[in-house]
Amino acid sequence: MLYQISGKQIDIGESLQIHVKSELGAVVEKYAERPTDAQIVFSRSASEFVCEAVVHLSTGLSAQARGHAHDIYAAFDSAAEKMEKQLRRYKRRLKDHHRERTSPVELSRASSYILAGSEHDESAEPQSLQPIIIAEMETKIPSLSVGEAVMQMELAGSPVLVFQNEDKSGVNVVYRREDGNIGWIDPKNAS
Repeated sequence: MLYQISGKQIDIGESLQIHVKSELGAVVEKYAERPTDAQIVFSRSASEFVCEAVVHLSTGLSAQARGHAHDIYAAFDSAAEKMEKQLRRYKRRLKDHHRERTSPVELSRASSYILAGSEHDESAEPQSLQPIIIAEMETKIPSLSVGEAVMQMELAGSPVLVFQNEDKSGVNVVYRREDGNIGWIDPKNAS
């Protein structure tokens, strides 16, 4: 497995890199088959260290975890614990989906925009109906089944996932509803 360990305005020492590789390698080897690479980023938030870890699996799915603590090693250990919990919870589902899948997940390119938030008075009329774009990035949209999309959304810990539906070849959305259930938007089935 390839590791990319970096710090945002933090010097990452050799001993921390060895600790990350050994601990994360043991967790991933125990619960996931054929991981491809891991990206671990350390940063500071006020007086705490923050560790963000992303592990890409050969099936095309990704597991993400984030930990924070006053000690950089404790921040990583917290993220590794969360990663282990996610992978343990989804181990059977990952294996079942991997058996059904004969090829890796296909990724389509798409544009992703970050729009400026409204920092003005809510009662005032906006000067223009066009939103202000702060940043434009390229993102990838995976081609998944609905079950895989829900699993990927939960593994990533995100509230929403846009994906290309393998069965119907259209763009779909799964999201976590306020009542705790999962919502699925399939525009082609709307009549």
